[in-house]
Amino acid sequence: MPGRRIGWPVRAVLALLLLPLTAAIGDTRSGLSPAEREFLDRHWRRPVPPQGDPPARFSAIERSLAPASCGTCHPTQFTDWKTTRHARALGPGVAGQLADLAKIAPAVVPNCLACHAPLAEQQPTLAGASGPAANPAFDAAVEQQGLVCAACHVRRHEHFGPPRRDGTLESTAPRSSLPHNGVTRSRTFVRSEFCASCHQFGPSGLTLNGKPLENTYDEWRASPAAREGRQCQDCHMPDRRHLWRGIHDPDMVKSGVRISFTTDRRRYRPGEEVRATLSIANTNVGHFFPTYVTPMVVVRAVLTDAQGGTIAGSEQQMSIGRDVTPSLSQERADTRIAPGGRLTFTYSRRLDRPGLRLAVAVTVFPDYFYVRFFEAILANGVGLGTAQIREAFDETRRSSYTIFSRDMPLT
Repeated sequence: MPGRRIGWPVRAVLALLLLPLTAAIGDTRSGLSPAEREFLDRHWRRPVPPQGDPPARFSAIERSLAPASCGTCHPTQFTDWKTTRHARALGPGVAGQLADLAKIAPAVVPNCLACHAPLAEQQPTLAGASGPAANPAFDAAVEQQGLVCAACHVRRHEHFGPPRRDGTLESTAPRSSLPHNGVTRSRTFVRSEFCASCHQFGPSGLTLNGKPLENTYDEWRASPAAREGRQCQDCHMPDRRHLWRGIHDPDMVKSGVRISFTTDRRRYRPGEEVRATLSIANTNVGHFFPTYVTPMVVVRAVLTDAQGGTIAGSEQQMSIGRDVTPSLSQERADTRIAPGGRLTFTYSRRLDRPGLRLAVAVTVFPDYFYVRFFEAILANGVGLGTAQIREAFDETRRSSYTIFSRDMPLT
């Protein structure tokens, strides 16, 4: 309830959830040149150092860190970005937790913002010689927009980006004649290592059952996609679109897996046993399916009668995911499908009457963990972030979708 004091169990859950989000990655950049490794080390210092004073000739738009300002000249990228999870990296679920963490564990907040809102200008306080101090450059409007364009592309008002499409790096015109002095190009922008800063925990990060909580980059590095030279950006930023589609996007998920369904015969008589097999192959996902602890994929099969009613006791179900406790203290199961792997679900049941049908569905719950997590902390009382957590809870409960279904007559 608003104003209610948060009990220690809820504090522990909040801290456990957010503390590991910025654990330093290890040396995962072995495929890069020394200069590229040095670039990434410098580029992803956290928080991103203050931009400082812009060049005197910069216009207000060139000085701005707001995504809408970038959209003045880059409308396609801006329009894409607005639809993404990156744009909501500081959405109500995270913001609601931070509201209370700022009171009960303020030292944790910069760790969270380091990935969710990494610019110095998005940090209310910055570390100083005598401890945290108010940040005079703090911009609450930019903070609330999460992972903004400048988080990847601007350092001390110098703009960075990928090579041209022909692979070249150098500008053909004097940079002083270009908007915001042109762009410094680096091949790291089209390499998976660029994404690892937020999508891979290192040795100091939280592990469960010997595996980092966030392990996407290492999963990719061991995958057929990596061996074939396919980078994260090839799937999540096709044609350089700033979309980053993932587990919340049905078309993206369907494109990464192949689902097949068979029965041992076309028709059955009462008294016979139906045997059906559904397999899900991870054919085009460059990491485990699914990769993180948040989603769960559920395969469900059930018999129904002629009126569509469920036959009691006929349901079989299988979950695909990394199931962890809401406190992130224990991994209960890991049934994810490795890149190139396959998982098979078998349904069998004796048919006791005519007119039966078999309904099979594969449903994705992108926010499975958060539904349980938000429900738990709302039940215990959140405090300042109650309204935001409730909004996030309602949103996560509505995020499921079905990627495969079959309803077939049996008898």
